[in-house]
Amino acid sequence: MRRLATMFSPLVVPLAALLLPTLAAAQPCPPAPLQRASLPATRVTVAHGAPLTIVAFGSSSTEGAAASGSEATYPAQLEARLRAALPGLPLVVLNRGKGGQEVPEMLARLEADVLAEHPTMVIWQAGANAVLQGMPAEEFRAALAGGVARIQAAGADVLLMDSQRAPRILQSPGFERLDAAIDGLAEATSAELFSRAALMRAWEAAGTPSAEMISPDGLHHNDRGYACVAAALARTILAAAGPVPAPAQVAKR
Repeated sequence: MRRLATMFSPLVVPLAALLLPTLAAAQPCPPAPLQRASLPATRVTVAHGAPLTIVAFGSSSTEGAAASGSEATYPAQLEARLRAALPGLPLVVLNRGKGGQEVPEMLARLEADVLAEHPTMVIWQAGANAVLQGMPAEEFRAALAGGVARIQAAGADVLLMDSQRAPRILQSPGFERLDAAIDGLAEATSAELFSRAALMRAWEAAGTPSAEMISPDGLHHNDRGYACVAAALARTILAAAGPVPAPAQVAKR
């Protein structure tokens, strides 16, 4: 499967719709290359003006640990940005994150929390707890691959999200092997990769240290970090969705 590539690219949606200054953190997001992904189910859904259901699946980074409130989590921020960019399209981003979990625990709730929602896309954030728990990379990848297969069999796009560049991750032995496992799985399947590692490296290169996007706990994003992850995700999804139908066209469907 083609790996997700990064490049700067214009989008068909207004830039103002993605920035949403009233929803973003006080400081703007640093520039970063667009991470491109192939999301065919999402593209077809948007093209037809059909309801778009995205499930954000994962652990504490998805649930929103260290965020100032539920509206500051990345799934909530992502939904707000997509609604602004896709006016008239019925869409929802469901937060199905549970702190402390890794892939085996997530698989136990995959049917009830994810597949039962009949999602168009699943954004699956995993790996941080596996790093902290010392989970072998081979075991992690095998479990993740099983879940990806079940989601794809249900007809949904899968966008895998790797770990944040936070002190507690970087100080844990083996984090590179877990990142490589996620990357390799995206290579081997029709899943795609949204890399927070690449995103945060781009922020660093643009003059915004990772520490400015991480909360005092040394692990989770702060509000600005969550907002900027959501902004980058929105760009990826909108680029993959292709030309956006006009609100009048959506209303007629």
